Amino acid sequence: MTHIISPLASVSDKADIEDSVKGSTLRVGSQTMIDSFVKIKFAGGLGDITIGEHCQINSGVVMYSGNGITLQNNVLVAANTTFAPTNHAYARRDIPPRLQRFLPSKGGILVEDDVWIGASCVLLDGAILRKGTILAANSLVRGETEPYGIYAGSPAKLLRYRPL
Repeated sequence: MTHIISPLASVSDKADIEDSVKGSTLRVGSQTMIDSFVKIKFAGGLGDITIGEHCQINSGVVMYSGNGITLQNNVLVAANTTFAPTNHAYARRDIPPRLQRFLPSKGGILVEDDVWIGASCVLLDGAILRKGTILAANSLVRGETEPYGIYAGSPAKLLRYRPL
């Protein structure tokens, strides 16, 4: 696998970025910072991970490639957030979930420009955080947010919109 990391990005030597054995790619844009103890793991699918420009990925964040993750530009991700764009299959009772592989993709995870994700959030397969979204700490997203919405909870619910 090839990592395509801008020479203007800052990736801590204590970040744990695995290589993909299935050909998935990590792309990191200019002026992006990936902190120590970030884990990027290529597992659960064939998706790529793309992190745009001027993003900050803080300590303890875990990203599984699954069905793909795209963070556009100016995205802030606080500590201990998990990106899980894949789901284990579990339909059969006679086979443990770990042996049933994965459910069909819901489209991966998309985080548009100018988004702030608070600490210890969880984003699941099919999550779309629209431009300007603010996600409060400990929130869970499995669907789509509205642009400039402020969300909190598990599952995350719209509280209000960012003022102009």
